[in-house]
Amino acid sequence: MMLLSFIPVHGLTRPEVLVLILIYLATAAFVSGHVLLRKADVRSALGWIGITWLVPLAGGLLYYIFGINRVTRRALRLHRLEQEPVAAGIPPPEPQLPEPIAKLAAIGGRLNTSPLCTGNRITLLHGGDEAYPVMLEAIRSARRSVALSAYIFRDDGIGRQFVEALGQARQRGVAVRVLIDGIGGGYFRSPAWRQLRAAGVPAARFLHTYFPWRMPFLNMRSHKKLLVIDGDLGFAGGLNIGDENLASYSDAGARVDDFHARVEGPVVHQIMDSIARDWSFTTGEVLEGELWWPPLAPVGEVFARGVRSGPDADLYTTETLFGAALGQARRRVRIATPYFLPDERLLFAIHQAQLRGADVKILIPAHTDHKALDWAIKAHLRFFRHGLSCIALAPAPFQHAKLMTIDGEFCCFGSSNWDTRSLRLNFEFELECYDRTLTAQIDSKLARIEQSSTPLNREALLNAPLPERLRDAAMRLLLPYL
Repeated sequence: MMLLSFIPVHGLTRPEVLVLILIYLATAAFVSGHVLLRKADVRSALGWIGITWLVPLAGGLLYYIFGINRVTRRALRLHRLEQEPVAAGIPPPEPQLPEPIAKLAAIGGRLNTSPLCTGNRITLLHGGDEAYPVMLEAIRSARRSVALSAYIFRDDGIGRQFVEALGQARQRGVAVRVLIDGIGGGYFRSPAWRQLRAAGVPAARFLHTYFPWRMPFLNMRSHKKLLVIDGDLGFAGGLNIGDENLASYSDAGARVDDFHARVEGPVVHQIMDSIARDWSFTTGEVLEGELWWPPLAPVGEVFARGVRSGPDADLYTTETLFGAALGQARRRVRIATPYFLPDERLLFAIHQAQLRGADVKILIPAHTDHKALDWAIKAHLRFFRHGLSCIALAPAPFQHAKLMTIDGEFCCFGSSNWDTRSLRLNFEFELECYDRTLTAQIDSKLARIEQSSTPLNREALLNAPLPERLRDAAMRLLLPYL
């Protein structure tokens, strides 16, 4: 009879109540079995089983919507692409690196199907004021093809410039493909996507659907920010398309500071490969031929590799790379991330680097663009007591940079935040690079941010009023969905 207290029975006959109980028991048992067989994380498994049994019927529905990763099965359709050769250059030599960093490069090779290739030139671009003019000029100068993957594509001043440039490229006979995330680009309305379609530009929305039975895709997003021109010029980083990334943005408090990179050389094929996979997954069209994959000659000296991650065959790739980089750090670690919510394994790796004597500094915004995330980050930091001395809070504008350097030899940048959403649920793209000059440039940028930052006030954080700590801790429970 205890079950009756969990199920609304008002107005129902006893047989109808018994039917509901049987449905509840069958649903809870089926979900529990599914969770036990498919959830690797014990805490996640316990949570879903608890919700299913304690929230009759609705718990099973929540698991169906948010708990099942259907993308894994669908992503296998891209397996053929993975087996095709990507690069068309001479096999690159091995970089000359100190032993710990050489081990990191070897680990990266075992994590990825993409090779570490030399002959690349990478130019760091700070904010939209540096990046947007270069990107727009590249689109306007395109002769053969343009492939763009965007998470946020605003319908504002800079967004309309991109729409216009892409439309004009299409009118010139350039092959254009634009992929916009189904959530970041606007779930109910996606003006940029509509304008591109109206201009005749082939554009698609990643994992977007209005149908309730496909709602599980709401929790998985393409967070990539990639652009490839003529198959031989690439752009990658953390910069979305929107006016808030410009210094002249009218709302100074909402302005975003970020980095992007202009990329030339063989690694551009790996950027294009990431876009092509997602485009094929979304539309069924496979981008083939020299239009998208021209031969690429060496143009620089940077060793680089593209790192794909996502809730399919590439699960844990970026998280493992970050952990391996921390494990090989001996002297210096610099990390910038807008959202700092890593799991215990990465927190432990950070602490180990500190114990080895490495100078560790993690730069996060004093305030993010979401109050709920500010609360969750505070709660998370309270469980990182031994490492709080390495945290510095950057003032406005909102620091959206996603950068990492190790020992002056290795750097990594792209779209991944240090949180569960980026590392487990989103489709992301990073560039891991082995080059002292490029690493020094990123270290210099981070040093400027650090100079204006404030060390985290450990006492104020740990001794906050109890209601505030309870609020923060409750928000932290939603960590996978923030």
